[in-house]
Amino acid sequence: MYTTYHFQSAAEINADILDAIKIAFKGKPVVITVEEETKENAQEIPEWQKEVVRNRQQYFIDNPQELLNWEDEKKSINFD
Repeated sequence: MYTTYHFQSAAEINADILDAIKIAFKGKPVVITVEEETKENAQEIPEWQKEVVRNRQQYFIDNPQELLNWEDEKKSINFD
């Protein structure tokens, strides 16, 4: 199992985060890798995924009756 944490800067890594990792993994061995994000290793969104989003946006522009109202939908959800 891999768990990945992404931070905007090293300043975001604090004692609470390290304590949470210690609790989550207890006595299990862990490896912590720090990698500086560069343009070469940044995860870019593939063009096909961007196209899917563009198509969905256009669909809802063309078919606004298909949109749901979040406040109405929230009332129909049982949170218990």
